[in-house]
Amino acid sequence: MCGICGERRFDGRPVDDSTVAAMRDRLAHRGPDSCGAYRSPDGGAALGFRRLRIIDLTANANQPMPNEDGAVRVVFNGEIYNFRELGDGLRRRGHRFRSRSDTETIAHLYEEKGAACVDDLDGMFAIAIWDERASRLVLARDRAGKKPLFYYHADGVFAFASEMKAFFGRGDLPIEIDPAAIPYYFLHGYVPGPRTFYRRVFQVPPGTCMTIDADGRIDARRYWRAEFPRAADAPAAAHDAAIAGVRERVTRAVEKRLVSDVPLGAFLSGGLDSTIVVGVMSRLMAEPVKTFSIGFEGDAAYDETRYARIAAERFATEHTEFRVAPDAVDLIDTLLWHHDGPFGDSSALPTYLVSKLARAKVTVVLTGDGGDELFAGYRRFRASIAAGRMPRAVVRAADAALARLPPPRHERSRLAEARRFLHAAAAPPDIRMTMWNAVFFDDLPALVPGSAVDVLHYIRGEERHMDGLSPLSRLLHANFTSYLPDDLLVKLDRATMANALEARSPFLDRELIEYAAALPDGYKLAGSRSKAILRDAFADIVPPEIAARGKMGFGVPVGAWFRGSLRGYMRDLLLAPGARYRSMLSGEHVEQLVARHLSGEANLGPQMWTLVCFERWLQLLPEWTRPGN
Repeated sequence: MCGICGERRFDGRPVDDSTVAAMRDRLAHRGPDSCGAYRSPDGGAALGFRRLRIIDLTANANQPMPNEDGAVRVVFNGEIYNFRELGDGLRRRGHRFRSRSDTETIAHLYEEKGAACVDDLDGMFAIAIWDERASRLVLARDRAGKKPLFYYHADGVFAFASEMKAFFGRGDLPIEIDPAAIPYYFLHGYVPGPRTFYRRVFQVPPGTCMTIDADGRIDARRYWRAEFPRAADAPAAAHDAAIAGVRERVTRAVEKRLVSDVPLGAFLSGGLDSTIVVGVMSRLMAEPVKTFSIGFEGDAAYDETRYARIAAERFATEHTEFRVAPDAVDLIDTLLWHHDGPFGDSSALPTYLVSKLARAKVTVVLTGDGGDELFAGYRRFRASIAAGRMPRAVVRAADAALARLPPPRHERSRLAEARRFLHAAAAPPDIRMTMWNAVFFDDLPALVPGSAVDVLHYIRGEERHMDGLSPLSRLLHANFTSYLPDDLLVKLDRATMANALEARSPFLDRELIEYAAALPDGYKLAGSRSKAILRDAFADIVPPEIAARGKMGFGVPVGAWFRGSLRGYMRDLLLAPGARYRSMLSGEHVEQLVARHLSGEANLGPQMWTLVCFERWLQLLPEWTRPGN
């Protein structure tokens, strides 16, 4: 796991070595073990690299990695799980290797297949390849979007990096806020890719290979996408065969992610997915699995540590847990820096802390991320199907009745969930899914006056691939291509890499994705039973207390915190007459939101979090982007 960056110039000026070194070293947290750089003979291209040693700990595996004659150079962030099989074939065909690393496999595979080499790679990756003979730069990102890859494109220069902060402080690459991105942050809690908060800065989309030719022409190819079944042709599958197929593929996905030359463990939340991962690990590993979990002081609705301990005892793991107090919000500035801007998912806070906890004992962790996306684990999937069957008049009457009740104590209460469900239930399916997942929705125009917002913008590029899908498959496709890569995987990557920790997600294994996505809807959501086939496949492993509990999710009691010990912090930021957000948002509306939350008239913890992060980012950004910083 590493940090990569580089630059290609088309204006006749050579790349400045010191500039690329500064970009590289802003990514030092991603790779504290060593660094490297390469500059093309004509000075028109350069690569930078920071290394976290995982496979082949020797200097032979350092990057940028050359092929035999140095005409190909590779920098790579991630892990290739089939590198040994690919390497064996390459050696038989005459390629000479200098290391035992997976990176070198990419260099030799590119010699044979060019940019199409990414099609053969099984793993998580962000890759940059410099082809000296063709004066071509190739960028590629893994299928699900586990590893980040950003690029800055302006006249005469193309720069790329694992994180946008690599572009900060460069006087020749001005960082400017894109006002059109702001409403989407408040709608989703993030800016959907490929856009970012900044003009001229974009993401390479998941499952995409991009080539930048000698003349500056850019070509992007989508080499993979998940395929969910269409309503008319959902495949038949024998239930027993599907159970065996899921179990076999999950086990194989975990096993291939146990290859490491450094200590390895797992995040254990106490939910179904991480419990399955740890259970499989415990059967495959000779020594006890090191597991890590986190809870919250003062609010049992957000604390899963009891269930994590049940799983840890069942599998005899070496378990460590940590409890978060409200003063952990002092880390907001740290989180903003590692996310290169505001991030509306407050669970980034415990994810960062559990990553820091784990890094004291291991360098690699396995996680349960992706299980909900593949097997329909979120309550909103079940709710959307149920809403489609309810008479509109009943929905409207129930919504009006609940609106007259006192506000719920927190956003995880049954009343809060019922309100969210009924308020959106009468809307069309795509709209109601957006509403359930939104931070601001009805009052977004009041918060960001004059903004033109397409609330379905995040799936516009996927619409033709969603046509004809069953209702559940449509939801799964939208979630897999938006919420997963733009929220969950961003949070996981930034939190772990901020602590030089590698995270691996077995449920996002290519073979498992392709198999599970194609299963019939009823194997994923059977009435009110979510993840049905996954539960059946591992019924003998999962403790009954965990099998019986519903989906909880990884949340933070920020609503209570902002009414309690963090009340003054929030007021100082958001009610200040000189608050910077006032140039973009309605100050009057924000003040009303603060008053409603503090009075108990409404529980607006998630909304307060997005606003606090936004204001603090505006305060920090000038220092981040000051030339030479």
